[in-house]
Amino acid sequence: AFIATLGERLQTISPEIRVDLRTNGSGSLMRFNRDTRFSDNKAPYKTELPMMWWEGPGKKMQHPAFGLRVRPVGVGMMAGMFGFDKDMLAAYREAVNHDTLGPGLAAVLDDMRGQGYSIVGEHYKRVPRGFDAGHPRADLLRYNALYAALADDIPPAIVTTPELVDVCFEHCRAMAPVQQWLVKIARRADLQ
Repeated sequence: AFIATLGERLQTISPEIRVDLRTNGSGSLMRFNRDTRFSDNKAPYKTELPMMWWEGPGKKMQHPAFGLRVRPVGVGMMAGMFGFDKDMLAAYREAVNHDTLGPGLAAVLDDMRGQGYSIVGEHYKRVPRGFDAGHPRADLLRYNALYAALADDIPPAIVTTPELVDVCFEHCRAMAPVQQWLVKIARRADLQ
């Protein structure tokens, strides 16, 4: 019910947000069990319950999304992408280098930081080949993912109330410019 309710609200931000009620891990509710085959950590279950609402056809992890994770200490939220595949990374870098799209993203991220959200995704130590190390958005060119996230989890005192959907939706609405910028880039590159 929570996934469906928040999903309906997210569709007011973008009607193409996907809400998938399957419980097998392919839907908005992600798997609670861990794949321990190749991990040193053999704990059978995660310590958090992740959920995603994404925009684009196919697998959720390949598209810009809104995400939420319920943890013992509260609820964390994000908007964006946890990682870019090769094509999206190329499209992202081209957009960051673009004379209009790049400054637009920088302004969106400055606004997110000003509202108290964290911006995550910087991975590389150097600017990728083909780009000037003195590029005005060199920091953004070092990203291999991009998402805005809550700096602090929503506390259990709110998580256990009916207001949780409203609080989550307001955070998603505030972080939506990051998710929507990525949707625009994916569409522009025909990745959706």
